Amino acid sequence: MTDTATAVQATTTPEPVQTPILDVVIPVYNEEHTLDDCVRRLSAHLRGGFPFTARITIADNASTDATLEVARRLAAELDGVRVVHLDRKGRGRALRAVWEASDAEVVSYMDVDLSTDLNALLPLVAPLVSGHSDLAIGTRLSRSSRVVRGPKREFISRCYNLILKASLQARFSDAQCGFKAMRTEVARKLLPLVEDGEWFFDTELLVLAERSGLRIHEVPVDWIDDPDSRVDIIDTARKDLLGVWRVGRGLTTGTLPINELRVAIGREPLVDGVPLGMVGQLVRFGIIGAVSTVAYALLYVLFQAAAGAQVANFLALLITAVGNTAANRAFTFGVRGSSRLVSQHFQGLLIFVFAWVLTSGSLFALHRWAPDAAVHLELFVLVVANLVATLTRFIGLRWVFRNAVQGSKSPVM
Repeated sequence: MTDTATAVQATTTPEPVQTPILDVVIPVYNEEHTLDDCVRRLSAHLRGGFPFTARITIADNASTDATLEVARRLAAELDGVRVVHLDRKGRGRALRAVWEASDAEVVSYMDVDLSTDLNALLPLVAPLVSGHSDLAIGTRLSRSSRVVRGPKREFISRCYNLILKASLQARFSDAQCGFKAMRTEVARKLLPLVEDGEWFFDTELLVLAERSGLRIHEVPVDWIDDPDSRVDIIDTARKDLLGVWRVGRGLTTGTLPINELRVAIGREPLVDGVPLGMVGQLVRFGIIGAVSTVAYALLYVLFQAAAGAQVANFLALLITAVGNTAANRAFTFGVRGSSRLVSQHFQGLLIFVFAWVLTSGSLFALHRWAPDAAVHLELFVLVVANLVATLTRFIGLRWVFRNAVQGSKSPVM
């Protein structure tokens, strides 16, 4: 999925033997007038008491002005500054190229305008260095953030993040703030799955990280809008919406290998003996089971008067079993797409047969004991029998969707 056609050339000044803990990437395109001040301010900040060894990487993506010359002059003059040149434009391409090749423990980036207060850099990086978090992002939408920008940009930013929450169930608050960091080992697993090479790169990366169970740390920032920003808002918004549609479709159809990524990342269960994800699966299974039970009861009452108890039980159970299997497949176990759809529904029907034998046997016993039992007593017996079958159904469905529960053994990279 990665863009392999991008040419990369690196110009570096001699660096200390020690590998830096942090690699701060500044992606630039035609920034000859602002780059010098940005890099000098950042370099002074990193050398003025910042507790981690750090390197600045200027990622020039196909600038057509004197940006590359300015960058090379800075690299020759300042310790710990290097230049990477790419022949194609795109912030995402630049970040991917540098992050994948970086030898630092943590990779990060910030916009060249330094809209974000540099005092937020340490809170951004520290949770990653300690191992507490996997990614860290600056957020301008926290109540404790202090932000200076026009109402138009504020409105667009908040609307975009609401779209992400509604369409992709994103829980992070600010996708596009140009102030992010990530542990390099995590980046190397995520980046091959990120398709976008431009502004949607951030959002796609965060959605994949969140869906994979990675821990995302958010840092409220002080942020002042750059009035000289050259981002084409309309074109960027159009591409972002197309990206949202593409990623949402990939999550729905199962073409994004989220389960394999979870295995590669190696998330462990919180409680010994409790398989990974079982608690959440139990909750979702219970909700779907409650809805199925109500639907079963309504269908049973609908069919019972015309067809009798046994036929009504069979039809109601069959209809709800198909719906129950489909719902648990998609929501409880997160299986999408048509792969193994027929076989999994067939296995779900085998579980239905067990429930039908249990419930029909309960009805048979009830009618032997009380031939004139009322409908409400029949329903009570059937609900109890269904509850007894529920535990077996959950275990059976975990076996049916075992590939989703355990994940694939094939590596992601």
